[in-house]
Amino acid sequence: MDGVTLRRDGHVAEIVLDRPEALNALSTAMARRLAGACAEVAADPAVRAVVLSAAGEKAFCVGADLKERNAMTDEEILAQRPVFRAAFGGVLNLPQPVIAAVHGYALGGGCEFALSCDMIVADETAVFGLPEVGVGLVPGGGGTQLALRRLGPGKAADLVFTGRRLAVDEAVDYGLADRKVPAGTAREEALGIAEAIARNSPTAVRAAKRAMRLGGGVGLDAGLDLEENAWRTVAFSPDRREGIAAFNEKRKPNWPDPETER
Repeated sequence: MDGVTLRRDGHVAEIVLDRPEALNALSTAMARRLAGACAEVAADPAVRAVVLSAAGEKAFCVGADLKERNAMTDEEILAQRPVFRAAFGGVLNLPQPVIAAVHGYALGGGCEFALSCDMIVADETAVFGLPEVGVGLVPGGGGTQLALRRLGPGKAADLVFTGRRLAVDEAVDYGLADRKVPAGTAREEALGIAEAIARNSPTAVRAAKRAMRLGGGVGLDAGLDLEENAWRTVAFSPDRREGIAAFNEKRKPNWPDPETER
């Protein structure tokens, strides 16, 4: 459906960039569908972890569909902008932990989709890059800010100003990718991580993600206050009571579904 497929398996949702014939290039229709899929997942309290994966063998996503954009007027490009921002924002703002499963090319918007996730699993074929300046653009899916926060100013500048590509080993060394896995296994690894996350308290995991996301741009004292708020969110919750009871009774916890936090 418009280049995006949504799957669910238990408490794990998988959002698939599913336009392999175009190397999963992001079209306007695909961006709308992606934003809708993210909103659907965000609103589902039964979903505890999310995997962002891609169809096809050659690419995770090569960024915006430049063939579509080449035929657009300036007014049409401007009208497309909020649609694209909603797609990238949809991934970035998911309340559940999100793991990117990257294979092949993750360029431009593809790299930005990966950066919007909490963890990036990349297989041996993965190639990352933010080449927008080479076609007269600036990364517009969060690339300048997300790379800055993940990599630091020097490495972010290297990627953004040169537009060069990083193979998987250099991406891991840079801190752009978190795990390197054999070719063809990124999705399997990411789903395994998601399933491990889904076994934990959904209330605690969401609160921890919120504290970490909000704490990234503040000082330590303010960050510790965010952590305190996260702790208080779960310390008096049904999840805390169930988790401690399950530990003492030597059984797996049966977590109640949390209310969705946005």
